[in-house]
Amino acid sequence: MSKKHKKEHAETPAAEEAAPQAAPEAAAEAGAPAEPALEEQLAAAREEAQKNWDLYLRQRADLENFRKRAQRDKEDTARFANEGILREMLPVLDNLERAVEHARQEEASGNGLLQGVEMTVSQFQKALEKFGVKPVQALGQPFDPAVHEAIGQIESADQPANTVVQELQKGYLLNDRLLRPAMVMLAKAPAAGQEEAAGND
Repeated sequence: MSKKHKKEHAETPAAEEAAPQAAPEAAAEAGAPAEPALEEQLAAAREEAQKNWDLYLRQRADLENFRKRAQRDKEDTARFANEGILREMLPVLDNLERAVEHARQEEASGNGLLQGVEMTVSQFQKALEKFGVKPVQALGQPFDPAVHEAIGQIESADQPANTVVQELQKGYLLNDRLLRPAMVMLAKAPAAGQEEAAGND
């Protein structure tokens, strides 16, 4: 073997030893940009999460405020639901007070008081009609359990049985729905002895 070949053979291991050392360095240089990229992605993700959290808190606060406003509106509606009808009732009260005052000034005659009360009743009925309140028809009508409440019976030869012959308290409908039933007395056939006595008369 020549000296030249021996020299090349001797240099080959040194080159092979240098190659493994260069490989990690090259890999490190190639991987160096990856760490800053991951950090940037993590920072962006954290920023996005913070934005979402802030948005959630704002929406939650808005929802809570809406719930409180809705509750206040509901309470106000319940408190002032009868405002309209009460406003209509105030003039009725005014007329009643005037009627009482007029009666005190004219104690010798009851005409003034009667006229005042009649005017008040008429005004009261008109005020109720504005809100859909109408009286139930009772006197002379056949008993209707849907709108009449029977309190008792009265013997009567002039009216068929179960006909309303007396109204103790008026009933009212609110927009055709029962508001209060009429308290009534119903006719019933007279006893046999009374019928004979009536026939003899």
